[in-house]
Amino acid sequence: MSNWQDQISFNPRVCHGKPCIKGTRIMVSVILDNLAEGLTIQEIVEEYPPLTLENVRGAISYAAALVKEEELLPLR
Repeated sequence: MSNWQDQISFNPRVCHGKPCIKGTRIMVSVILDNLAEGLTIQEIVEEYPPLTLENVRGAISYAAALVKEEELLPLR
């Protein structure tokens, strides 16, 4: 699994502190939304030229780490 700390930054002055790919204003949520829509990692990298494959993998690893830390409750 990718080391997400190398790829993700948090800065209150950038995108209201939302997690972004380091050196960009591309939020992790944008990457995850694109994956949920069915885009491949390669398609996301092509759609957002500042991104690398490792950036996208870092975003996925970050999301996986969050899920492991959260207590999930079923939606009604």
